[in-house]
Amino acid sequence: MSFTTTAKIRHIFVSPGHNYWGKRYGKPGPNPTHDLAEVDLHANMGIVGDRFYNRKPDYNGQITFFAAEVLDYVQDAMELDALDPMGVRRNVITEGLNLNQLMHTRFTLQGIEFEGTGHCTPCKWMNVGVAEGGHKALKGRGGIRARILTNGVLRVGDAVLETDVEQDPTGITDIRPIRRLPK
Repeated sequence: MSFTTTAKIRHIFVSPGHNYWGKRYGKPGPNPTHDLAEVDLHANMGIVGDRFYNRKPDYNGQITFFAAEVLDYVQDAMELDALDPMGVRRNVITEGLNLNQLMHTRFTLQGIEFEGTGHCTPCKWMNVGVAEGGHKALKGRGGIRARILTNGVLRVGDAVLETDVEQDPTGITDIRPIRRLPK
């Protein structure tokens, strides 16, 4: 991996159960979400204690990442006083990383290897978790899903990203590029 970027991990969220996933109508589930200083990651399984831990072999959402800069952007665009980062229901809130550039590539963060598997598409529950209009504001900016390739402990604080893709920090809040099939 030939490029390194200094970044931060601002939050790590873990929830033992699903509050929104698989629920089309009604109220969110009652499961707590914990904002932790560190978590244990198991290769090919996920975050110990999280709702998606050991879901199925090669599950592409063993961990999810979301950029703090997107929260700030959406807060400003929606003219909100504050946005709770817990509301986006992503595991890791980063600062200083263009997550869209990590889709479909391998990368190392705090010495742990991941594979970005794709966009973490926001659902209509974002209108509840973030704010009314959150679903529309986050389209194309929902963060990424990843597989965990090596065991390790991920911690809130400074983080070094190593990847074969040079980071462009100016595009952190950009809508993810859509791949279209040729006509």
